[in-house]
Amino acid sequence: MIKYLLSRILQSIFTLFIVITIVFVLMRFMPVEGYLGEGYDKLDQVQKEIILENLGLRDPIHIQLSKFYNRLIKGDLGVSITYRPGVPVADILKGKIPYSLGIGMASLAISFVAGIKLGTVMAEDLGKMLNRLGNLYIILVNAVPAAIYYIFLQFYLTDIFKLPMLFYVDKPISWILPILSLSLGTTASYALWMKRYMADELNKDYVKLAISKGMPMKDVIKKHVFLNAFVPMVQYLPASILFTISGSIYIESLYSIPGMGGLLVEAIQRQDTPLVEAIVLIYSFMGIVGMFFGDIFMVMLDPRIRLGKSEGRV
Repeated sequence: MIKYLLSRILQSIFTLFIVITIVFVLMRFMPVEGYLGEGYDKLDQVQKEIILENLGLRDPIHIQLSKFYNRLIKGDLGVSITYRPGVPVADILKGKIPYSLGIGMASLAISFVAGIKLGTVMAEDLGKMLNRLGNLYIILVNAVPAAIYYIFLQFYLTDIFKLPMLFYVDKPISWILPILSLSLGTTASYALWMKRYMADELNKDYVKLAISKGMPMKDVIKKHVFLNAFVPMVQYLPASILFTISGSIYIESLYSIPGMGGLLVEAIQRQDTPLVEAIVLIYSFMGIVGMFFGDIFMVMLDPRIRLGKSEGRV
């Protein structure tokens, strides 16, 4: 177990290194005009070269990368180049992280509870109306591009339920639509897999034996089937975190939420390399940590599962 955890930690660090390095190199391939701000046309060639030299962009790529990681190890995320020139990236993110974290955690909690419940109801109602409605919801969410139903919800639900179309810090009611929209896809995923796992469990011999002994179906589902089907659901926690991260980028832009998702889009447009790298680092870290704890939670919920090659998996 300890060897496995150490191995996963090292793998996570290596994965973070690869992701950040790729983003760093790709940003350096973008046109240099983006680093010079809106006054690019007013600068002569000498002034442009001085600015680029001061930013360290004329150094060889391996030197730039080395300087970047030296700063990162010291906890220095750098300063903004074009978004808020000269302002430390850490100071910019301090005001953005709470919004993204609040919306992300709320949507994950809602989708987890709603998805598990919907999948359970569908499994108990196989072949009947509730199962068909659940299947229709899952198909629609997966078949229709998220951007389309995000916009659909924004335009129609704001009118039907008189909800704000945009996000306002001082209006908690304006959080409802972004959180609801962000939770729809993950809810469908949890419902689909919970239904499948429960359907598999319902066809196993121990269920048939319990029913033949006179145990009510509701008790069989509650005490045995649900718990056995719930354990493997934990493995989808990393995917749901990544789905939420990717969805929040669009949702925050759509609802004008002052979080990291909208900031990432604007930072890329403004070619603010340090800001982009810091946000990607945070998002990558969240996804990797989610994968790590997904394995840990499975072991905690089911002692039969063993982690590590030497111990095998049950």
